[in-house]
Amino acid sequence: MATPLFDETFLRKLEQLSLVARRVRRGQFRGEKRSTRRGQSIEFADYRNYVRGDDLRALDWNVFARLEKLFIKLFEEEVDQTVHILLDASGSMDFPPENENKWQYARRLAAALGYIALVNHDRLYLSLLRGDTLTRWGPEHHRRAAHRLLEFLQSAAAGGETRLSAGFARYAAQVKRPGLLFIITDFLSDEPYRDGFGALQQRGHEIAVLHLLSPTEIDPALAGDFQLVDVETGDRRDVTVNATLRKMYRQKFEAWQLELQQFCHRRQTHYALVPTDTPFESLILHHLRQRHWLA
Repeated sequence: MATPLFDETFLRKLEQLSLVARRVRRGQFRGEKRSTRRGQSIEFADYRNYVRGDDLRALDWNVFARLEKLFIKLFEEEVDQTVHILLDASGSMDFPPENENKWQYARRLAAALGYIALVNHDRLYLSLLRGDTLTRWGPEHHRRAAHRLLEFLQSAAAGGETRLSAGFARYAAQVKRPGLLFIITDFLSDEPYRDGFGALQQRGHEIAVLHLLSPTEIDPALAGDFQLVDVETGDRRDVTVNATLRKMYRQKFEAWQLELQQFCHRRQTHYALVPTDTPFESLILHHLRQRHWLA
């Protein structure tokens, strides 16, 4: 039996958090969230069925008296927050084989963000990217869907090649509702990602990139003769690792990571490098809150 992604104690901690979108979008109905506005004149727009946990002040008792059913009033100025999670499920994510595995860390990260969205009644879309194909879950916007989200991610497997640009472009074409969009990936691909990234931004998404890498990939502690095998293509290459090669690797890694960071900065996109030896609770409860991605 697979190990659960979280225990109940950590889930209770997640329920105290919410996701932060810095660019608020108008024109959609919320109705699911408890409004913090009081005494404002906002225009009535529509009704929806009452769901347990809704603000009782929004109930229309006149409708209840006539129909004996509970309805919540929706208002034009209340904005629905939509959350998208794109999770790279290619073969390179399932590394290293044992400790500090990226795929296990990535699934926990996606589950935590998705769980926070659902308990706050955000509209959640989650997709696994393998090659240029998408495996989609959602949309859902009720906390009662949280257990199905955790089961979906717990049973998900990584495999296939990384084709981020094609996957991003396909998602932009299929899911047109803009929102706060988290990308969780190692960016280990020979193909460029910029065109697909641009397609997502053209849809109006506010993007947050979580660049997930293992410590072995950031600074390999290797010495001697090795045969390296590409986990996605099966290509093999014989190498001799010495101090000079490790120094060159580190320089190229830093240049590559800096290029990604600067690309995101130019695109006004949030970016965070996340080594998988980062304690998971510290990442969620401290690091992402310090960046104001969570509140």
